[in-house]
Amino acid sequence: FSVLCSAILSSYLLGERLNLLGKLGCMLSLVGSTVMVIHAPEDEEVTTLDEMSSKLKEPGFLTYAAILLAVCFLLIFYLAPRYGQSNILVYLTICSVIGAFSVSSVKGLGIAIKGFFAGRPVLQHPLTWILVITLVASITTQINYLNKSLDIFNTSLVFPIYYVLFTTIVITTSIILFKEWVTMTVVDIIGTVCGFLTIILGVFLLHAFKDMDISLGNLPQVLQSEQQAPVTRDDKNILIEVDNSSIAPEDKPKVFMIYN
Repeated sequence: FSVLCSAILSSYLLGERLNLLGKLGCMLSLVGSTVMVIHAPEDEEVTTLDEMSSKLKEPGFLTYAAILLAVCFLLIFYLAPRYGQSNILVYLTICSVIGAFSVSSVKGLGIAIKGFFAGRPVLQHPLTWILVITLVASITTQINYLNKSLDIFNTSLVFPIYYVLFTTIVITTSIILFKEWVTMTVVDIIGTVCGFLTIILGVFLLHAFKDMDISLGNLPQVLQSEQQAPVTRDDKNILIEVDNSSIAPEDKPKVFMIYN
């Protein structure tokens, strides 16, 4: 819903155009994300901060978090200064990677809030404050780079691509953190892969054809102009046509000499 709203509002309020392929890419992104969510396994129930802490300390998640941090630092300190102004994926990838930590922090803080109202000593638990610091730092970074991306690129492109990247990374983080892939069936795996491929197709349509003027009104003209490509003729053919149109049958033929 946020993807469609941003595309429509940016068109009417900001004057940013989204062509036919861009709208199709938005729809494919939503369809692919919906298919992934439908086939994604349900997360394991975690009710206490101790259980959440044990999940966060597992080697698989620590390795995954270290890889995300390394990718994030590479994007922030190396790629963003060089390619952030020209490539829309740089800033949005930073926001999406950081989003894995913000969503995990929100999950843990939700458990802490439930425990607080249940009378548990959650304020004395060190994980509560670690999650608060992580959430503030991650959200601040996301807002910073999302605003940079919105200042440079088209809003109708920023939100769909950010939505797709963010959703994909968050689902992957949830699967690794709660080991949901163990309970997935073959149908769910196929559905998840198909949904992911649909998302990739939607992002490709959004990003690759964003500068083309394609709509339902001019679609027949665009297809006809592509089919009727202009014929390239050299100077010799043009000179012969001009000569043949300017002489009568009884005139003597003219000779043209072309010097390089």
